[in-house]
Amino acid sequence: MNKLISTTALIAISVIATTVGASARDQIQVSGSSTVLPYAKIVAESFGETFPKFKTPVVESGGSGAGIKEFCKGVGENTIDIANSSRPIKDSELKSCVDAGVKDVEEIRIGYDGIVFATDIKGQDWALEPKDIYTALAAQIVVDGKLVANPNTKWNQVNPKLPDWDIAAYIPGEKHGTREVFEEKLMTGGCKATGAADAIKASGLDEKAAAAACIAIRKDGKAIDIDGDYPETLARIDANKTGVGVFGLAFYENNADKLKVATVNGIKPSTETIASGKYPVSRPLFFYVKKAHLGVIPGLKEYVDFFLADQMVGPESPLVEYGLVAAPDAEREAQRAAFAAGKTMAGK
Repeated sequence: MNKLISTTALIAISVIATTVGASARDQIQVSGSSTVLPYAKIVAESFGETFPKFKTPVVESGGSGAGIKEFCKGVGENTIDIANSSRPIKDSELKSCVDAGVKDVEEIRIGYDGIVFATDIKGQDWALEPKDIYTALAAQIVVDGKLVANPNTKWNQVNPKLPDWDIAAYIPGEKHGTREVFEEKLMTGGCKATGAADAIKASGLDEKAAAAACIAIRKDGKAIDIDGDYPETLARIDANKTGVGVFGLAFYENNADKLKVATVNGIKPSTETIASGKYPVSRPLFFYVKKAHLGVIPGLKEYVDFFLADQMVGPESPLVEYGLVAAPDAEREAQRAAFAAGKTMAGK
């Protein structure tokens, strides 16, 4: 849900007006999530065509964390206007924003996405559960009641129903929002399901250290962090036909001729199973707007309004055609109304 940071927009607007002056930058600048990137590019290009009086926004990637860090550097023409993100902004990030003078941050939810596991199209069918992911990729697992360094080298050691393939998983790097959803939905869940969470707590670690231990990934080359975008993961699988990659649903669907997707808890990822909540590894997608830049950077408010319109994010929109899972009608309407009223504020 959208929440409120207590501050006064007029102060922020005064700051940016002083900083920018009459020569305000005349092109919207966006950075952040690689998952949101293709959606934002579609909207930016359509916006440029629909509103020729405004320049087409510049949209760049780099990951959710990197985009929010850039966003939180301050206000003014030398800072970006929007940060795309595939997870909610953290308390610590919000504090860094406020400390740097970005005191009003508007949170916009654009729809939903699912995280999928996929292998080469010619491989066998895969059926995964969180405990399989954890047992294959965790730094430590429980063996005979004791925590030990992960000894598994093949997927069928994790689960006899899985292939006799060497474990090679290409997972999102730590700067990607996808990594956090991966850790929360799969590693933490698998840690509990296998009993490792109880064993870790019994070892004497405090709650924070125990939670970190649950999501710790093995460092022996079986799990490979991918710091680039999804095409890099696809290239890895193309080079290693028995590799397993983590992707956003949209990227998978646009490369379904090359990839075979796994079920999770028996549910195949699709727009239908994500919209219904049946698929267990799904997430909302966001972008964050610097309120102090609204009314100062030409076209910024119009861009947000355009992005929220049903012609962009509704059930028959180009974003949904590309792979976005549309939010329910009432949620989309509430988001538009909240932004129009200046109430779509991020915060805890």
